[in-house]
Amino acid sequence: MIRAAWFLMTLASAAVAASPESGYLGSQACFGCHAEIYQSYRKTPMGRSLRPATDLEKVNGLTSAQAKPAASDGSVARVFQENSDWFQTDRRGQGLSETEKLDYLVGSGENGFTPLVRREQGLFQAPLSYYSRTGTWDWSPGYEQRDLGFSRQVPEECIVCHSGRAGPITGCKNLYADPPFHELAIGCENCHGPGEQHVRTPKRYRSIVNPRKLSPRLAENICMSCHQGGDVRVLQPGRDYLDYRPGEWLVDTVAIFKAPAKLGEKSEADLLEHNAAMKMSRCFRASNGKLSCLTCHDPHVQPDRGASVGYFRQKCYVCHTDESCTLPKRTRMSQTPPDNCIGCHMPKRDVAVISHTALTNHRIPARIGEPVPISLQESGNDLVLLNPAEGRGTAIPDVSLLRAYGEIAVRDPAYQNRYLELLNQLVSRGSKEPLVEAAMGHKLLAGGKADEALPHLSLGLALKETAVYEDMAKALSHLGREEEALEYMERASKADPFNALVLKTLTLEYIKLKRYPEAKGQMERYVELFPQDQFMRSLLARVTN
Repeated sequence: MIRAAWFLMTLASAAVAASPESGYLGSQACFGCHAEIYQSYRKTPMGRSLRPATDLEKVNGLTSAQAKPAASDGSVARVFQENSDWFQTDRRGQGLSETEKLDYLVGSGENGFTPLVRREQGLFQAPLSYYSRTGTWDWSPGYEQRDLGFSRQVPEECIVCHSGRAGPITGCKNLYADPPFHELAIGCENCHGPGEQHVRTPKRYRSIVNPRKLSPRLAENICMSCHQGGDVRVLQPGRDYLDYRPGEWLVDTVAIFKAPAKLGEKSEADLLEHNAAMKMSRCFRASNGKLSCLTCHDPHVQPDRGASVGYFRQKCYVCHTDESCTLPKRTRMSQTPPDNCIGCHMPKRDVAVISHTALTNHRIPARIGEPVPISLQESGNDLVLLNPAEGRGTAIPDVSLLRAYGEIAVRDPAYQNRYLELLNQLVSRGSKEPLVEAAMGHKLLAGGKADEALPHLSLGLALKETAVYEDMAKALSHLGREEEALEYMERASKADPFNALVLKTLTLEYIKLKRYPEAKGQMERYVELFPQDQFMRSLLARVTN
């Protein structure tokens, strides 16, 4: 065993120079010294978060072909296997049919998994997902109302939490290196940080992050990076999702905001609200902040389904006793499963936005239907920062707050006035932040003032964002500068190469300028990516004929 460990350590050290990103080695480098933990962790849901689609072969009871009954729009999707590969076919009306090979599976299988397909250099969701509760294929999340075919993109902010280490291409949306992942499933370095220094000098103090040696709030920031959604998450200026490192305050990379609870509110969001819910619990408040994610969860261990009730009961007994429960012992023992603390106080609830899926209620209510504590409710329509840095208060750069208000205002008009107030304040202070300039340019453009918008948008170009390129193109087009407008639509297309609206607008710009060969090429690519668009298919047919 010692020789095997030494051999693996040697391999890991040799891999340092070839590391795809500075400091990252991959979980296999940890196996030599931490084999037992490594093997236990690989059995957990996180350790199985992403895998090759060929693993469908290992799912018990999965048939080689299943048809999905026609949806309301007449679509029919099917999953089938050929040799070792798996495919999905999506058939719609008008004789349209797409077939794509499945490349990856997102999900451990506990709730199910969603297949991903690789098209060009992008990653896209497949129309059908497998749901373990029903043992059937059904429409993937986001497809419940409308069949999107193979056009639903997988953005960086989503895939970084489902993978060990993704390889997104900087400055482009949904564009990934080949291969797109340096490590498939969530691995050791996601929670412990880059392992290169630790492999070189394992005994050196702080050569690796041990979350249990961090303060409760700092440690749970690691969990919050993926398990706390909020109502809006915004990157801090100049930061990227892959910039976060365990042991740092998450807010320095991503600020997570939540709209305050309304007085007497009982309904609670289910998806990715674990930390915020826990902090509303009486358990958290009574612990004076000592309760954290790691109080109840060991990320390296997944208790067997039959043992999970006893496993978590013992976690409750750290603070409570058997006599703490007011329910008679006979009643508790007659339930299925018996004496189940979390069954009563952390019940599973169906997730409204994902079919056939349930998640645990982390608010730990004493009784079902218990309202959000009044002391934790807020008034007004301002946003609550969920991940402040301990000892630094809740101060957030105004530019980050502006982005947060702007994003949530799209879904909740109550925030529109707050967004405009802050924008006007920043402009009156003379702010030259690119986001402020871009926002002011967009406001002027929407008001029909293209000439006034242009200088602001020009300064906003430093963001290198698709929306700013689009606004520049619109402003220039309004001013009759069509050739320049086309240049910015081309830049928008490079930054967001699978955006249907951008590609369609670019095609129409080529036609407007009578650049027909480029227009035809764009139409062919567009129809290949979005065959369901009848308008573009008809336009291409007319050009071809």
